[in-house]
Amino acid sequence: MNHLFSKIKEVTELHGIAGFEHDVRHFMRQKITPLVDEVETDGLGGIFGIKHSKADNAPRIMVAAHMDEVGFMISDIKADGTFRVVEIGGWNPLVVSSQRFVLHTQAGDKLPVISGSVPPHLMRGNGGAPSIPRVADIIFDAGFADKAEAESFGVRPGDIIIPESETILTANQKNIISKAWDNRYGVLMVTELLEHLKGQELPNTLIAGANVQEEVGLRGAHVSTTKFDPELFFAVDCSPAGDIYGDQGKIGDGTLLRFYDPGHIMLKDMKDFLLTTAEEAGVKFQYYCGKGGTDAGAAHLKNGGVPSTTIGVCARYIHSHQTLYAMDDFLEAQAFLQAIVKRLDRSTVDTIRGYK
Repeated sequence: MNHLFSKIKEVTELHGIAGFEHDVRHFMRQKITPLVDEVETDGLGGIFGIKHSKADNAPRIMVAAHMDEVGFMISDIKADGTFRVVEIGGWNPLVVSSQRFVLHTQAGDKLPVISGSVPPHLMRGNGGAPSIPRVADIIFDAGFADKAEAESFGVRPGDIIIPESETILTANQKNIISKAWDNRYGVLMVTELLEHLKGQELPNTLIAGANVQEEVGLRGAHVSTTKFDPELFFAVDCSPAGDIYGDQGKIGDGTLLRFYDPGHIMLKDMKDFLLTTAEEAGVKFQYYCGKGGTDAGAAHLKNGGVPSTTIGVCARYIHSHQTLYAMDDFLEAQAFLQAIVKRLDRSTVDTIRGYK
């Protein structure tokens, strides 16, 4: 487990929001290049390693994480040297204030910044009643005296602001607290899958990597699915755990069988395949009805229709500085993904696609 924790810490402490995934892409390129036959990128920056199959008429299978995490972008530098932002990805305004962030300038400098909050002392004139701010109204403060000083440090509108958070183990050594498990989970799933498959022959051509800009509308999946033209698409992504709220998704209960979300309904033949594979591989899983979307929602509508699903885990408090999740769930999801990929020969893929 200590080895797994080290890998999770490395990948979750990387910084990269939509449009600025370069550090995560560099990490992936280093990891996957020795494990595949070739590496390709799409026009928006998605990166995929390809393992060619020697099988006749081998099906094309795509496994895709997404590299981006949620964060912010400076929209305006005020005269007093503070910033206002636009959110990149979905944020609950209640978790934004009084947090530490890193401001990345265009020149590559990294500057400390915090999000402001109004202390109770300054609310007494309003009866002391707090209100929920709009993200656009939250003050981001790097301690500059004025706009000119901020600009002298290279700060400009369009610069990005990313949560600053150390990845740590919980006291029972079973769970992890970090930022960005959505979706550095998927990034690590892909690199671990390819490491496991090193030197092995597959009955399919495997296209495994990560998309860009998922958090702002599944944009990268449109591009990569069109480019690589897979017959089946598997997103690997993290979903919100509802266990402590009496809802679906319990950490520690295994990988998710995500049968529905607002942008995707799992096809019957795909569901049959996943259930059979999980049972035969001895994988621990839980049923999950999603309230948000994944890249499967974009991929399944491309190229005349691509049967798709999501191989995921759940985590508490996602889209914040501090997400809590179980290491065992990652291991179950990885075992599931390995079993899936190894079973996808021509006959099985045709059955899932309804050709038989």
